[in-house]
This record gives sequence, structure tokens and C-alpha cells, in this order.
Amino acid sequence: MKRRVRMIIQYDGTNYEGWQRQLTGMGIQQIMEEELFKLTGHECVLNASGRTDSGVHALAQVAHFDTDCRIPAEKFAFALNTGLPRDIRAVYSDEAPQGFHARFDVKRKHYRYAVKNTRHDCPFTRNYALHYHWKLDMAKLNEAAAMFVGEHDFKAFMAVGVKPKSTVRTIYSSEWKEENGLLVFNVAGSGFLYNMVRIMVGAMLQYGQNRNTDGIRLALETGKRDYAGPTAPAHGLTLARVQYDGFDTADIVKP
Repeated sequence: MKRRVRMIIQYDGTNYEGWQRQLTGMGIQQIMEEELFKLTGHECVLNASGRTDSGVHALAQVAHFDTDCRIPAEKFAFALNTGLPRDIRAVYSDEAPQGFHARFDVKRKHYRYAVKNTRHDCPFTRNYALHYHWKLDMAKLNEAAAMFVGEHDFKAFMAVGVKPKSTVRTIYSSEWKEENGLLVFNVAGSGFLYNMVRIMVGAMLQYGQNRNTDGIRLALETGKRDYAGPTAPAHGLTLARVQYDGFDTADIVKP
């Protein structure tokens, strides 16, 4: 009888074409599934909480797969890490409750976006924080972040060409903080559209310079992408935490 194994996966997305398998380039899903085949002797399809883009990182990606392999569920993380590249780690595994689904059961997702707001970039944060040399006003950044809280139609805050069933999402918290010399945007929501957080950040960075100060309001009101401004680069973004009923990655991995 097959069991459903649940995992928390961390990865540095710098060298990968995002989570999902790709026709060109290497996705993290493919690497994980190839390692699972070696361990189980059969093909395993990994279902994740969401598809992170090329260059985006994860502190706590959740994924599940089904197997009748005799390896104990809690040992999969250890077994996988013997074969995975060092920029991908399975940090937790267990047997999921009946019917659990890593994607469809998500209650809240948390992302963080880091900005190095200095005259010159830092070689140690270059892959994990956007270098932004124009001076940003923290009060203005948080003024902008507050506009996103609540239920809104985020049609203007998604990549062109994407057609989801609904563009309405609920943002539960949205705030900038200073952390270890970085400006960090922390956001939690019911879900996020493709490129949504990165477009939100792009709009807030303009607002933080006192530019395009009507852009966020107009984008939310009209749904027109042009009002929201540029999309922030991928490398500053990290999937930080995923919450389900009865399971929270923050109990295992601190965001």
C-alpha cells in the first residue's frame, strides 16, 4: 500500500530554472525526482506548495510524493541528502495524514524579499538580495506595504500572459523591516499570482523613493499592469514559510 511522504525542502535557486521541471534547463523538481527514483526504484511525482521562479530561493518549500518503498518516511530526508547537490537539502520528512496535498491544502504562504540599500553591492549578499543604490525611505516603504493588506484583485500584479481562475487574493500581513544590514519585505497571503510578490516589490521601491506614489492605488483599482511599475529581480525573493491546518513549517524551520 502506498504512503504519502511529506517533505520540507530548502534550496538556493541561483543555478536553477525554478522549481518545476523544464524542457530546457534544470528545475529542482527534476533533481529531486531523479534522486527519489534511485531510492525507491519507481517514478515519484513531487507535488509542491507552489512553483518558485528561476533564481528564487526557498527556506521552506513543502512537497509530497507517494511510494510503497519500505524506507521509513522520516528517513527520506537523510537518504536524499546523500545524493542531492549541496544547494538543495531535504530538511524534514514524515508520513502525511490521509488526503494531505502540498498545494491544495495551503492556508498561508510567507515570502521575504531582501534589498541591499547601499551605494555599493556586497559580494556576500549578491545572490540573495537586490542591490538598490537609490536611497529608500523606510516609512514610505511601509506606507506602500500597508496598501496591500486585505482582499484585493491583484490582476495588475501578475506576469503578462498568465490566466488564473481568479486574481483575487488575501494579504494577511505586509511589512518592511531592517535585518542585518538589509531592508526585508515580509508578506503573508492566502496565495500569490505568478510574479506577484516581485511586482509588489517593484512598485514599493518606486514609492520608497517618493516616485509613482499613485501607482499602487491605481493598479489595485483598475487592474492595469502599467500602473504597478517594474518587476523586481528574482534573486531577492525567498519562500520562507508555508502553513496548513495542523502543520506549519515554522515549527521546524525558523523563517
